[in-house]
Amino acid sequence: MGGGTWSTDAYTTKHDTLRRAGKSSFGYTDDTLSRVSRDQWKPHDLLNIHGVDVRESRDSDEHPESVAVTVMFDVTASMGRIPRTLQTKLPELFGLLLRKGYLEHPQLMFGGIGDTVCDRVPIQISQWESDNRSDDQLGNLVLEGGGGGQFHESYELSMYFLARHTSMDCLEKRGKKGYLFLIGDELARDVSAKDVQNHIGDGLEADIPLADIAEELKQKFDVFFIIPRAADAYGRQQELFDFWNDLFPERTLHLEDPEAVCEAIALAIGMNEGAIDLDEGADHLAEAGTDIQTINVVKTALATVGSKTVATAKVEGTLEVGGADTDDVDRL
Repeated sequence: MGGGTWSTDAYTTKHDTLRRAGKSSFGYTDDTLSRVSRDQWKPHDLLNIHGVDVRESRDSDEHPESVAVTVMFDVTASMGRIPRTLQTKLPELFGLLLRKGYLEHPQLMFGGIGDTVCDRVPIQISQWESDNRSDDQLGNLVLEGGGGGQFHESYELSMYFLARHTSMDCLEKRGKKGYLFLIGDELARDVSAKDVQNHIGDGLEADIPLADIAEELKQKFDVFFIIPRAADAYGRQQELFDFWNDLFPERTLHLEDPEAVCEAIALAIGMNEGAIDLDEGADHLAEAGTDIQTINVVKTALATVGSKTVATAKVEGTLEVGGADTDDVDRL
């Protein structure tokens, strides 16, 4: 997966058409939640990972040096607005990554995280895509809006799948890790062998400690955990930050405004690539028309990231926009 190029014009046309028709950008969610029987709720076929051997991020003639970027959302009740926010800002995300040279050939994957204890769709993960199919797959998420109020969601299932069922040319050909942004406001559990069997299809002999799967994950991805502090009371608990910061030191971020998640992701990548520092990133946001409040929220979140996080990727040569049609990039 991962061919084609992003077009903001195509994105705008699609969503204008949906609005005129009175339809949602998350039509699969609307269709799923309208079904009376919850037993009929299931992931979209393109995001159903049960029995999937591997999700792949591959180079192509258009994208000879692809980089896998994964964004996993908690889609329970307290967090359901965040996928909708990022969906409206996909042009800005691609614009910063491409036009400003943070990544020349990003391939985006999206996924939804629920709770195996009480949700019908606790895990859903898309393909990696370089073009507008990334928008289509984001729109195919089921925003279930569940969760059980036990201060835990099943983040560990997505961590397990991404650690053991992904293959990326950026890593395997060039020794460059992909990016993973986990977005949530609760704790995770150890990886349950029963849950893995039920929702992914693997047979495990025993449960896996969460710390162990986190270490596996970090061999493949630069992992960031974003806590939207405005989501609900959980987002402000020190226990939550300490829990995730123990797993992903110096890459656990407090984000005061969930509306700034797209900008935070873009600048975190740019900083980690060594393409910008925080002030340069803030200038880029201002150039793109981002309001000063959002810029300050992003700067505050990323200022807490340790110096070991940034400028760890090797960037050789001059960063130039590539792999996308020039007219499309100019319109980003």
